[in-house]
Amino acid sequence: MTKPPEKSKVVRKLRCAVYTRKSSEEGLEQEFNSLHAQREACEAYIASQRSEGWVLVRDQYDDGGISGGTLERPGLKRLLADVEDGLVDVVVVYKIDRLSRSLMDFSKLVEVFDRNGVTFVSVTQSFNTTTSMGRLTLNILLSFAQFEREVTAERIRDKVRASRMKGMWMGGVPPLGYEVKDRKLIIKDADAANVRWIFNRFIEIGSGTELARELAARGIQTSRGNRIDKKYLYRMLNNRAYIGEAVHKGHSYPGEHDAIIGREMWDKVHAILAESPRKRAARTRADTPALLKGLLYGPDGAAFSPTHTRKGGKLYRYYVSQTVLKHGAGSCSVGRVPAGEIEAAVIDQLRTVFRQPEIVAGTWKAARTQDNEITEGDAREALTRLDPLWDELFPAEQARIASLLVERIDLGTDGLNVRLRMDGLTGLAREMMADFGTAS
Repeated sequence: MTKPPEKSKVVRKLRCAVYTRKSSEEGLEQEFNSLHAQREACEAYIASQRSEGWVLVRDQYDDGGISGGTLERPGLKRLLADVEDGLVDVVVVYKIDRLSRSLMDFSKLVEVFDRNGVTFVSVTQSFNTTTSMGRLTLNILLSFAQFEREVTAERIRDKVRASRMKGMWMGGVPPLGYEVKDRKLIIKDADAANVRWIFNRFIEIGSGTELARELAARGIQTSRGNRIDKKYLYRMLNNRAYIGEAVHKGHSYPGEHDAIIGREMWDKVHAILAESPRKRAARTRADTPALLKGLLYGPDGAAFSPTHTRKGGKLYRYYVSQTVLKHGAGSCSVGRVPAGEIEAAVIDQLRTVFRQPEIVAGTWKAARTQDNEITEGDAREALTRLDPLWDELFPAEQARIASLLVERIDLGTDGLNVRLRMDGLTGLAREMMADFGTAS
């Protein structure tokens, strides 16, 4: 009696996704690199399991040049998205540390796999995460992978420390005034001159805020072409690379590079920095005269005096009527005005004056009484050049020119009236012509 034929066993297809990763970008440009080698081994393993229903998915999940210490990897993110969408049944890698070197991160990945019924397989370390023994093996292997990563990081930190102690440059953006050649800092003469000027000027004025304004006016920028703000400026003034030192973890060592700043200049700058910022700011305000001091008058004829207040750490400047100071608020229809706004309005009027033909002609006629060789073109050129030059002037020089040009500013409820000094305009034009060589 013959046995009836057995029914063929139905094998469920398991969609297998191969994930590959390499920490460094070195060698990725080669025609056959580490990622290709990993993929080839994984595909061969999947082919050996064809009888179990394993099939390779077409999508490739590769991360070249990305560390296994983070989950922020484009290829891994695409893989996890497909796992969540139910497009993958088995994740295949060459070694488990290709997927992650962090035990905590790997536990998150396994949680995602378990939630979606996905199995994880390593080609060179055969185990199955659906069994308790597989999980134990996985945790042991991951612990060694994390240990290896931490030891590698420790070796790198020790190497950096030893190199810095020898004064070597260890990469990054070079400080302004230097460039990198053959992995060494070399002085860049044009930028180094700006660095010396910055240190010298800070010794003169003692204010990072004022110095940042002057740098913007002069067009001095970082090596990347960005504006030098106060934060960048204070980092520069505290950068010991400028005195030829290399710093690591707060300790300084003699550097291989040449210094841009001498020790004496460095000590002067840091004596100023050691002083309270509030004291330095107060001294700077005292040394910088208000632009319209002694020139501004209110509707009742009383003079306005400069003053300031501080709210939330920010300085606000004003001009206040003497009437208000003597008799209190409400005693004058215009008792107080913001300094920045009124000064900007006056400067705009002065700039308009410099371009008016009748002012140019009047200036020329007045200047000719003292020098017959001055032409109207000379006067026009001098006044025209003053307009773009204004923003580059120091505050003290701006205040001097304002007092030279302006006789009086009357402030009313409907606006302001600027009364000029014609003789002052003539004198200023002669100064400009002398500076630019248009007159002797």
